[in-house]
Amino acid sequence: MTIHTVAIRKGRKYDQVLMGARSVFMACGYGDANMDEVARTAKVSKATVYSYFPDKQRLFIEVVKAECEHMAEHAMEEIDQGHNIHDVLGKAAGYMVNFFLSEFSQRMFRICVAEADRIPELGRQFYENGPIMGRQHIAEYLRKAHAKGEIEVTDFELAADQFAELCKATLWPQAVFGIRSEFNDAEKQKVVSAAVETFCTAYAPKKDAR
Repeated sequence: MTIHTVAIRKGRKYDQVLMGARSVFMACGYGDANMDEVARTAKVSKATVYSYFPDKQRLFIEVVKAECEHMAEHAMEEIDQGHNIHDVLGKAAGYMVNFFLSEFSQRMFRICVAEADRIPELGRQFYENGPIMGRQHIAEYLRKAHAKGEIEVTDFELAADQFAELCKATLWPQAVFGIRSEFNDAEKQKVVSAAVETFCTAYAPKKDAR
């Protein structure tokens, strides 16, 4: 039975267990985390933890999924897609840069890379619930912008991936390699502005040559 086929039961203490697990994974990583510590941190019994999650692997995946979904839902609620493309992508880039640089994102990324050979499913699930979900939201918006004539795009998924990579310029590599962990608003805004300007210039509607 794979991760995908195991149904997760959500009950009264589900969120409590999830938050406890989040704290444990953030503090201990994946290898040193265990269900006993999750139960202690969440202030529930070990039986309660197992009543929701069959194993540590599925628990980790659900922590990642919940965090990514929360970020995406919040961004979608806050961004008015009726505005012009520079404003919409500027807002989206702001959320993406902050998430990429967040302690949670950095920690989960490192865990998935560290466990890639031993448990490749962790990385695959992180990729599906993080980058792929983000790609879907951005690509969906790009289709609307294309239909309105704001940009000219032929491969919306590729364009969405390119936009995400632009949001990782300069600061993200520094965070990943542990060079820095704190970034000010001006530094983030510089990346955001450059990402939007570069993207919109690259996909600007071509003017009639006549």
